[in-house]
Amino acid sequence: MLLINLFTKFINDYFRFYSSMKEEALKYHENGKIGISVSKPLKNKYDLSLAYTPGVAEVCLHIKDNPSAVFDYTLKKNTVAIISDGSRVLGLGKIGAEAAIPVMEGKAMIFKKMANIDAFPICIKTQDKDEFINIVKNISPVFGGINLEDIEVPKCFEIEEALQGIGIPVMHDDQHGTAIVALAGLLNAAKVAKKDIDEMKIVVNGAGAAGSSIVKLLKCHHMNKDVCIPVKEIIVCDSNGIISRNRKDLKPYKKEISMMTNAGNIDGSLEDALHGADAFIGASSPDVLAPSMIKLMNDKPIIFALANPKPEIMPEEAMKAGAFIMATGRSDYPNQINNMLAFPGIFRGALDSRAKVINNEMKLAAAHAIANTLKTPSQSMIIPNSFDMEVPKNVAAAVKAMAITTRASK
Repeated sequence: MLLINLFTKFINDYFRFYSSMKEEALKYHENGKIGISVSKPLKNKYDLSLAYTPGVAEVCLHIKDNPSAVFDYTLKKNTVAIISDGSRVLGLGKIGAEAAIPVMEGKAMIFKKMANIDAFPICIKTQDKDEFINIVKNISPVFGGINLEDIEVPKCFEIEEALQGIGIPVMHDDQHGTAIVALAGLLNAAKVAKKDIDEMKIVVNGAGAAGSSIVKLLKCHHMNKDVCIPVKEIIVCDSNGIISRNRKDLKPYKKEISMMTNAGNIDGSLEDALHGADAFIGASSPDVLAPSMIKLMNDKPIIFALANPKPEIMPEEAMKAGAFIMATGRSDYPNQINNMLAFPGIFRGALDSRAKVINNEMKLAAAHAIANTLKTPSQSMIIPNSFDMEVPKNVAAAVKAMAITTRASK
């Protein structure tokens, strides 16, 4: 009852807050949210001679002869590009490059606040995948990392894959950031529910960017193991039901999912999949999880309803239906599965180690670092607060160490 009352208070506060949101948001965004600051003195002609001509020529020639010196004598080592084509922005869809800029600016603010990384929004006005890839490759020299953002499926998979090997880490955060934080939350939820995550049956609803990446991390969620040990059973559903190897309508990325999940190759609906499930992870659409479905689940059901802004089921309904732990992607409820807990620390660790990729081991290290930051998880707190400054520090340290261990910078 206490948790239900808490959820009710949050939703009431939410509606009061958002009643004036449009006006306040427009005022807040006037003239943008980020800028550029000067990090060296420029007070006189001598400073100018060092900053620009003739002094700068010496630095240019030094980098020409020693290409790796670009990390030592330019902004590259602490700069991330946040790049989008505006094809799948938040819950707004394909709104285009210009309309996507405020979101990328917001993310740049978070990079600076949480990890002291200078991030810059780059919204590319093309929907052509190959043109996008070519542009990113050609602007990459100035950046130490690339954060891909708000790109539609399956283009996001193809773009991220094509950009691996350009010499700096590239990560599509909508895929991996969500998956990393979801895994961190699930690790702690399992502790609170006193369940062995290796023995859990988990249903993932949604096979897009986030859902696909969640599945891949669940398939190999242990650290420091020579062999990947998946959870006992993973079943993935899309809008047409359970993804099985019997289906003829699967796109290539869903066929890949079918080969790594659903060991019994069953068919059916989301309701069929949830019989005896320990956890539901939704990365899909609003209102697809009915209260009656939760009652079909195993004892102490764990519900992660991550669709935004409206989740697969509202927390009040889920708790009344028997959910033991409830998480959403929203900031107005407890247990927010928020990418903000992952990407600043991941890129901080990648930049500090001069990693050339962000590999699976680094993602797992980030997930475990997030989970372990919370020393005493509970039903109402399975994940650290989004502004817990210990999180990016711990994630960065874990990612840097794993990058060095796995030679990601070689």
